Amino acid sequence: MEYIDLRREDGSLTGEVKERSLVHRDGDLHGTSHVWLVRYRAEEQSADVLLQKRSRNKDSFPGSYDISSAGHIPSGDDFLGSALRELEEELGIKARPEELHFVFTHIGRHEAEFYGKVFKNHEYSRIYLYECELPLANMKLQKEEVESVLWMDYRECLKHIRKEDMDHCIFPQEFERLVAAIEDYFARTGRPLGRKEITETWAEDAQVELEDWIEEQGIYIRQ
Repeated sequence: MEYIDLRREDGSLTGEVKERSLVHRDGDLHGTSHVWLVRYRAEEQSADVLLQKRSRNKDSFPGSYDISSAGHIPSGDDFLGSALRELEEELGIKARPEELHFVFTHIGRHEAEFYGKVFKNHEYSRIYLYECELPLANMKLQKEEVESVLWMDYRECLKHIRKEDMDHCIFPQEFERLVAAIEDYFARTGRPLGRKEITETWAEDAQVELEDWIEEQGIYIRQ
């Protein structure tokens, strides 16, 4: 059984410890570490993020695309140590502490039903970036947890998350902030990413689609 420390909104410990299944039954706030793997693509002046596809046997979000590597913080453990451990267990990557770049914290909440049981997720997360050039074939996936992995352009990933046309369990607000963190990271390391227009809202997406449809139909609107 896995025991988890409960937390307050500022991430501090309440002193209460609960078994993992009970945490998700009751929706208690708990800690998780999220590691986003990124790689630079010089020819495109862009960057990719690594997505993992969760195992079909997972007790929540089976088969959905997820964060590169993530996990609960076991009772008594810390965020960075857990992040390093999960990275090695899930993807077979041994990273050094200084290679994980902390970028922000995020509080997410989601409720769903799996296998006839309500699953309440309320997590306080520390988000890390890890630059990685390891070929996919050299990653050692933990099959109990991860079905497969793929690289995706970070802007394309954001587009799919906004349009809700990809089966995933990523917090949209987290990924919105991650986009800014990725651009800041590569700018600080002397590799600014080329600017491409990213539609800011779903309403704007809908407006663009409507205008495209009007143009295709040959409809002209008098201004």
